[in-house]
Amino acid sequence: MILRIISLLLVMIFLATCSTTPTGRSQLAFMPDNELDSMGLQAFENLKEEKATSQNVQENEFVRCIATAITREVGGNWEVVVFEDKSLNAFALPGSKIGVHTGLVDLVDNQHQLASVIGHEVGHVLARHSNERMSQKLGAQMGISLIAAVAAPQTPLGQTALGLLGVGTQYGLIMPFSRLHESEADVIGLELMAKAGFNPSESVTLWQKMAQASQGGQPPEFLSTHPSHETRIEDLRAHMPKAMQMMRQAHAAGKNPSCVK
Repeated sequence: MILRIISLLLVMIFLATCSTTPTGRSQLAFMPDNELDSMGLQAFENLKEEKATSQNVQENEFVRCIATAITREVGGNWEVVVFEDKSLNAFALPGSKIGVHTGLVDLVDNQHQLASVIGHEVGHVLARHSNERMSQKLGAQMGISLIAAVAAPQTPLGQTALGLLGVGTQYGLIMPFSRLHESEADVIGLELMAKAGFNPSESVTLWQKMAQASQGGQPPEFLSTHPSHETRIEDLRAHMPKAMQMMRQAHAAGKNPSCVK
């Protein structure tokens, strides 16, 4: 009888916490979103205290111009910070926070290429990938202790919490999103950039540049857990007709971003 009650409760929890991502995939994400937002806010504050930020006005305006156009499509008040870091990386956190490394800004040729990365990272947040990953790995019962851990990132649990959020810092290694999450964020990001008026075809060029940057050594941090370059480009091209149509609709609606590097 007790086993039947437990089983029923587990089913009820599953049904109550099962949600759908923007691509229509069902996911199990039972961490309260407000807790994840609090963790994202704290993690971002930690990063701003520990990492140098870019003082280059033009560089900051370029990144914020792109991020503003992207986030306008999803709503909310997003904070954007450019970090002085030569690694090819960017991230977005629950709580509407976006970080971009100067190394990535140096790599891109134009606004469209950086928009593909920022759109991808915002896609992770929209799809609640951090919530899904924490729900799978740690369980709801650790939620409160994890929030406290983010405030003390030097601790082992703090490193785990930051890693699960998707933040790469000196405190510990990123715990990779699954390839499913990465591919899903690619699709969401492609559509986001197109809806904002950026040219989605430039996403293919960007990933080709990232692939070239990884030759002869370790892959860039941003690419270390993603699908192969060939698979990613194939998937992007498969979704390109729809994305190009979205871009044309955006242009017809007067969305023509002009962010100058």
